[in-house]
Amino acid sequence: MSASAVGGVYLVGAGPGAADLLTVRAARLLAEADVVLHDALVGADVLALALRARLIPVGKRAQRPSTAQRFIDRQLVDCARKYRTVVRLKGGDPMLFGRADEEMRALRAAGIAFEVIPGVSAAFAAAADLQVSLTRRGVARSVAFLTPCIGTDEAKSNWIDVASSVDTAVIYMAGRNLAVVAARLVAAGRAPSTPLAVVESASMPGSVRWMGTLGLATQWTGATISDGPVLIVVGDVMLDQLAALAAAAPLEVAA
Repeated sequence: MSASAVGGVYLVGAGPGAADLLTVRAARLLAEADVVLHDALVGADVLALALRARLIPVGKRAQRPSTAQRFIDRQLVDCARKYRTVVRLKGGDPMLFGRADEEMRALRAAGIAFEVIPGVSAAFAAAADLQVSLTRRGVARSVAFLTPCIGTDEAKSNWIDVASSVDTAVIYMAGRNLAVVAARLVAAGRAPSTPLAVVESASMPGSVRWMGTLGLATQWTGATISDGPVLIVVGDVMLDQLAALAAAAPLEVAA
């Protein structure tokens, strides 16, 4: 269902953080928006592109007070009935771990037209920061985006089966539980020597990267993680980078 020529609701991907990684369409819609309902991790530089919009924070953060999804759905519908152009600004790509399905269902039920504007997922920004091809020819023919996070009303996830069998695994929303994730992957059969990288705030000037192995990651303390979004990348696509790092200095667990 597309938004009409006279306005509507747009589920817009804010990308991984850097404002200049927004699509041209996303930037144009932000400039035209009357109201922007935005995630917690959308940065000030991106929000500054909404020149005349009312800004409404509707973010979700792990282990912090968060906006209930039912409230977001209701507020989105209410705004669509009051404003000409409504932007729901979601981190990364709206259709990847963005709870877009609930919001689209709410809009459809209310008879409100909407359009989805794709964004650069943090997985691709992390790969760019690491200078790693997630599907390196001859090494990886499969890549999976997954998360171990499960909602209270959701069925049990098979994420560990996928992460232990796919060539390259990109794991969202698990940075602070890295040691547990790494231990589970080793227990599921992945070699402790498998390269692993942690990327915080991919694409941003303050991006933090750590590279080691699954075995080292089982000892991770998490002390280098601050407040940005974190991705874990696992797979042999990083063998060259790991070897170069090991040659330059012994690998140690970040403390």
